Amino acid sequence: MTEEKPVPGGNTVLVKFEDGIAWVHLNRPEKRNAMSVELAREMNSVLDALEIDDRCGVIVLTGSGEAFSAGMDLQGFFRSTDAITDVERHRAYRETRAWQWRTLMHYAKPTIAMVNGWCFGGAFTPLICCDLAITDEDAVFGLSEINWGIIPGGVVSKAISTLMGDRQALYYVMTGEKFDGRHARELGLVNEAVPTAQLKERTRELANILLEKNPTVLRQARMAYKYAREMDWELAAEYLTAKGDQTTFVDVEKGRDQGLKQFLDEKTFKPGLGNYDRDG
Repeated sequence: MTEEKPVPGGNTVLVKFEDGIAWVHLNRPEKRNAMSVELAREMNSVLDALEIDDRCGVIVLTGSGEAFSAGMDLQGFFRSTDAITDVERHRAYRETRAWQWRTLMHYAKPTIAMVNGWCFGGAFTPLICCDLAITDEDAVFGLSEINWGIIPGGVVSKAISTLMGDRQALYYVMTGEKFDGRHARELGLVNEAVPTAQLKERTRELANILLEKNPTVLRQARMAYKYAREMDWELAAEYLTAKGDQTTFVDVEKGRDQGLKQFLDEKTFKPGLGNYDRDG
């Protein structure tokens, strides 16, 4: 009898597996999932484990209870780090940055943020660094730091600048006003805004679409886009040509050969109408 693998997390981060999807919950519902140093450390451990766990093909990042996340825990992060040494404080910053953007931005598996309620301040960083995002239409978003006498923490300002226009970003940074999931879609922060009752099912549907793809090619396509957007045209052309050749070489499914054979020779596959037959 094969011993079942343990489930990572279990305290400030909960993981539930479902047919290739790892539902990763920020789990401090009594604090609206405000992010603490402890949560950062556990999330780093969870993401490291899931990256090589064959039960996980897609990660959905969401929150327990009524919130995605209310942002950084002012008491459990800022006040606690004020009382420690400079080295310990920078280590806490490094652990937080690690999962929120360094890991999520270039994660080996596709990631979807499912915003199920409040999303404030520091929560914008992991939201934006996930590949895709879906929100409840009535979710509440806000960059309220200006009202606390501080600027948006961490790399939030950088994160929002990658998706929002300057006028809109500065408006919410400077006013601290809230907005709902519908407007988050209009601002480009999320792909879709759906009614509360449809949120999980639509997220599951999107995750299943990704699970049908060739995982090697999906990973390479995601990374190619993310790196190329920082390059000029000439450098991007060279990089993407090399990335395409690398993808063909490392793809154990030989998807390019399969797709071309089914399209050109067998006439069984039409691009744009679905995937090539990965078992063919």
